[in-house]
Amino acid sequence: MPGESDITSLLAALRDGDRSAMDRLFPLVYREFHGRAHQQLARRRPGETLSTTALVHETYLKLAGSSRHSYEDRLHFFAVASRAMRQILVDYARRNAAEKRGSGRAITLEPDAIGNPDRSDELLALDEALEQLQELDPRLVQTVELRFFGGLSVEETADTLGVSPRTVKRDWQRARAFLFRSVSGHDGPEVP
Repeated sequence: MPGESDITSLLAALRDGDRSAMDRLFPLVYREFHGRAHQQLARRRPGETLSTTALVHETYLKLAGSSRHSYEDRLHFFAVASRAMRQILVDYARRNAAEKRGSGRAITLEPDAIGNPDRSDELLALDEALEQLQELDPRLVQTVELRFFGGLSVEETADTLGVSPRTVKRDWQRARAFLFRSVSGHDGPEVP
C-alpha cells in the first residue's frame, strides 16, 4: 500500500505542472478508488451496465482531463474525486432517465439508488436538490458528496473538511432533512 507521502509528492508534482504525475498517481490510488466505487454500486441489480471498474476509470479520466490540478493533499484529492464520481453517476442517471422516465419516488440517500437505472429519477432529484443546497450551505453539499458519493467515513469527512466528527454528523442530518423536504415538498427547502 503506498504511503501518504508518495501520494502527496505526486499531487505536488501535479500542482507544479507535471502532467505525467497523474499517470503515476492513478495506480497508487486505484485500490481505494475501486473500493469506494464498489460501495457506491454494491446494491445494483443484475444486468446493470455501470460497473465498478467503469466508474473508477471514468473518474480517473475526469480528473486527468481537468486543466486544474491544485490538490492540496490526499484528502482534498479524494474530495475532488468524490465530486467527479457524483457527476459521473448523475450523468449516467440522466442517460437512463432519458430512456425511461421516472416513477416519482422521493429520495432517501440510500446506497441502492446509485447506479440503479430504475432509480435514476431519484439520483437526478438528489442532484437538483444538492444544487439548491449549494446556494444555502456549501459545506452540507460537500458532506453529502464525501459521505454518499465518495464513501468516506464520518472521521475521513471531518478530516477532509477540517471540522469535528460531531459537526459532520450534525451536517449529515441537516443535509438529509433539507434534501427530503426539497424533493418531497414538505415545509419548503430550508436548511434546518
